[in-house]
Amino acid sequence: MAAPNSTTFSHLSFVLVGIPGLEPWHSWISIPFSLMYTAAVLGNCGLLLLITTQSRLHEPMFIFLSMLAVADLLISTCTVPSTLAIFWFGPKAISFSACLTQVFFVHFLFVAESAVLLAMGFDRYVAVCDPLRYTTVLTNEKIGKIATAIVVRSFCIIVPQVFMIKRLPFCASNVIQHSYCEHIAVARLACADISLNIWYGFAVPIVTLMLDVVFIAVSYVLILRAVFKLPTKDARHKPLSTCGSHVCIILLFYIPAFFTFLAHRFGPNIPKHIHILLADLYVVVPPMLNPILYGMKTKQLQKQIGYLLSLKWKWC
Repeated sequence: MAAPNSTTFSHLSFVLVGIPGLEPWHSWISIPFSLMYTAAVLGNCGLLLLITTQSRLHEPMFIFLSMLAVADLLISTCTVPSTLAIFWFGPKAISFSACLTQVFFVHFLFVAESAVLLAMGFDRYVAVCDPLRYTTVLTNEKIGKIATAIVVRSFCIIVPQVFMIKRLPFCASNVIQHSYCEHIAVARLACADISLNIWYGFAVPIVTLMLDVVFIAVSYVLILRAVFKLPTKDARHKPLSTCGSHVCIILLFYIPAFFTFLAHRFGPNIPKHIHILLADLYVVVPPMLNPILYGMKTKQLQKQIGYLLSLKWKWC
């Protein structure tokens, strides 16, 4: 289906076209996307169900992991179904208010997930470097305060972006060359100076993500220093194995995030369809892989899954 005429504009709505240049392939692209989204939903829901129902997993590490699972579920669910609708049925109209709502949640969840990864890094730091105080440092009350701080920080950072878009006049095209509403993609349609949007959109990742990465890196330097002071190889194996899953998730989140961010702002030579395809993959691949990575590398989860499977087999 051809994209709507970009010269026809109503300030009450926008049109999302999917991946520009790959329209003939949308139906084929939808197959792996729908499979990945299904795996992400099943994996994260299964992980949440396991953590919620198994009292042995009611520990700070798994509480933070459940926060990550919730963020993954939300960020994929607020983008992938609408993207699949475009792949299956063609360009999709979205109201201005719905577009702003999607902008808010996409960026809010992105910043929140970064903060959750930082909290998980702090959890691993306390567990390895100060294990005797682990239960007193990370009480349920303090975890609740951390969760509240994550929500408040993300909200305060992202709300200005919504108002920056809302203040812009749109007098030309209403066609967004993207699969979902994203801050800069929407702002570029304005017939006004968007320097403030660009610089604020640049400052948010620098101030938040870079600080989070720095603090996570510091925590892991301290963790590695503590681990390699342990006397035996077996003593080092358990903390390294537990931290390994967290490191994989960190890399899976931040490497494509920074690549997408830099390509969007400083990579005009990158084909548009490549950039949009990567942005679409970014909201579905990490949510799909995170439960698998933790399931493969965390022995406590493996034991609980094995325990549940043995009970099921026994009753059958």
